[in-house]
Amino acid sequence: MTFPPETNDLARSLLAYETAAGGTAELVPAPVVRICEKLRGPLSALAGVAGYRSLLARALTLARAEAPTLGALQVADDGGLLGFQEFVSRSDKHHASEAGVLLTTQLVGLFLSLLGAALTLQLVQEVFPNLTVTTESGALTTFSDILKEVGNLNNVSKRLAALADQNPAVEEVLMSVSGNVRNTATTLEVVALIKANSEEPPKKAEKPERERYLN
Repeated sequence: MTFPPETNDLARSLLAYETAAGGTAELVPAPVVRICEKLRGPLSALAGVAGYRSLLARALTLARAEAPTLGALQVADDGGLLGFQEFVSRSDKHHASEAGVLLTTQLVGLFLSLLGAALTLQLVQEVFPNLTVTTESGALTTFSDILKEVGNLNNVSKRLAALADQNPAVEEVLMSVSGNVRNTATTLEVVALIKANSEEPPKKAEKPERERYLN
């Protein structure tokens, strides 16, 4: 499965971040394992444990297609990644590192495809607040792109609310998810507008909308 270059940039940045954070202690889990563990909580809260497990299992399947030696890895029922430490101990450093990049890229790519850039980047920023993404292919996203994603998320929230009306048996669950998605959209909009306000010259046409959030 082929992803844009920015996906690989984000994956490598995450791995570099966790490699530096983990130091050289032998008992510290491999960076890719720590990334999966840190993302598992918020993504399980968003998509459910089964949903996160399915995404990680799919990412592992895609990674195995390019690196068959990952065949011994498994995904536990709770979404934990099993077997990577043993894989690292049996592999040379370069091969283990590239396998980690491959698996992380597939996982990040699935998140981007299913959740969109804005929501994925928000989750990553919450879990890795000091992460700096270094790219050779340009920025991962712009504030205008984030605002577009805000519109997409609001549309998803509306569709879920409509589905709730049509499906009384699961109305409570759908309305809860709809509310969570809408709250995420609002948070993203506030962040994007504040960031844009701090980095771009103010425009008269945009000032009232931004002041609505900043005041």
